[in-house]
Amino acid sequence: MTLEFLSPAPTAVARSPMEREALAAGATLEQRDGWNVAVSFEGEAGRLSTVAFADRSHLGKLELHGEHGLELGLGHRRDDAWWCPSSRDRALVLCEPGRTPGLRAELGDGVVDLTSAMGALTIAGPLAPETFARFTALDLRPQVTPVHGFRPGSVARTPGAVLREAEDRWLMLFGAALGSYVWTVVADAAASLGGGPVGTEAFAEVHASA
Repeated sequence: MTLEFLSPAPTAVARSPMEREALAAGATLEQRDGWNVAVSFEGEAGRLSTVAFADRSHLGKLELHGEHGLELGLGHRRDDAWWCPSSRDRALVLCEPGRTPGLRAELGDGVVDLTSAMGALTIAGPLAPETFARFTALDLRPQVTPVHGFRPGSVARTPGAVLREAEDRWLMLFGAALGSYVWTVVADAAASLGGGPVGTEAFAEVHASA
């Protein structure tokens, strides 16, 4: 008896837990590294001047178990990935999807792949801190959460974490099962400040100009 029928086909496309909401908001999707990714949105121009958010659930999310020697409270950039310690013996490794299989193999037995179990949103722009203040009690002030700061805690009343990737850019992580709810909370907060969703290409253009 074979159980091969239970394994996903190599050509299966992974989907974000927020894909339905993204499409309803006017997203254009493209396949990238085996994922459906929202690359742009109708009317997204100018949103980064206030506050913009982008679905980045396609990022690899590997939980490392065991002593890691990383300084708590900070994300560490290494091997084209973010290494974010949540405790003395546990860390979350975040990477681009194309890097995930190789990094998972390198880390060996002490790693759990949480890529599909966690959603992710980037929230960026000068009004991003005010947007966060509307749905989380995490202290994201510069003196508490500097650039590269990593804060596990409650986001939108659900367990999650926030990584400050750059001066005006944060990556928020949360359970994939709550993706629809989190999208709604963030979208409402951003809209009240004149912002909204953008595609991944919007951030690529920012990186290129920088």
